[in-house]
Amino acid sequence: YVPANQSVIHSYAREAMSRCGSMILGSDSHTRYGALGTMGVGEGGPELVKQLLSNTYDIPAPEVVLVYLTGAPRRGVGPHDVAIALVAATKVQSSDTIRAAIAAGITVCGENRVQELTAHLADYAYDGARVHFIGHLQTNKVRQVVGRVDLIQSADRRNLLEALEKEAARQGICQKVLLEVNIAGEESKSGFSPQDLWTVLEEFGRFSHLEAVGLMAIPPVSTHPGENLQFFSEMRNLFVDISRKKYDNVTMAHLSMGMSGDYPDAIACGSTMVRVGTAIFGPRDYCQK
Repeated sequence: YVPANQSVIHSYAREAMSRCGSMILGSDSHTRYGALGTMGVGEGGPELVKQLLSNTYDIPAPEVVLVYLTGAPRRGVGPHDVAIALVAATKVQSSDTIRAAIAAGITVCGENRVQELTAHLADYAYDGARVHFIGHLQTNKVRQVVGRVDLIQSADRRNLLEALEKEAARQGICQKVLLEVNIAGEESKSGFSPQDLWTVLEEFGRFSHLEAVGLMAIPPVSTHPGENLQFFSEMRNLFVDISRKKYDNVTMAHLSMGMSGDYPDAIACGSTMVRVGTAIFGPRDYCQK
């Protein structure tokens, strides 16, 4: 663990930032994980990160794709800033658009549809990025997803967990998943209720080929800032409560919540991963598919 403002990276960053124009540089050495990482956006940002990562440090240096600056705008990163994983939701995007996004710095792509996932994989569109499946997954399509993505964010029901376990066992792998929570109790959405989730966690040890690495939620569609703060806060509390307990094959590493319309509120409530599509690619054109 390297305390803030006491490492060679922090010192180098303070000097380099003044020469790099518009950029953000931060680390998650301030967070509960205690690991140091770097990121940069804007003019000069990528060049600075390359310089930082070209050196060797006796500390972990995981990839960080977004730093959310709390408080008033300022230069540098403070002790309460947090590192957030940015997942680019690539629904209905073409392979060329996905490649352009990755070339621009996107490191994680999130796909909603199995058909689009398999087509883009066949087209090598995701090369250079990790892939998450973030949409509703039918049990008869698990073979097309298990082992082909780094993370399945939408493990939302027991029979799907059974199907994922069976396919992962067949392949002889351990598939990472997030447990989806229907935090608002909407009938139109899938996901475990907060009450059912505790039972699922107690039983999760029998899934020897699955690892639950966090939670995911899709609150109601919001039209005004702050409308989903209640649900985001409830998810954060649930995440923290689970983190304090020990379950077989379960670790609370990721809290995935927040999309284009509400990700600032989600981050403010403790999200560690946001799924953003429209804010990156613009309004979706469903006619192109």
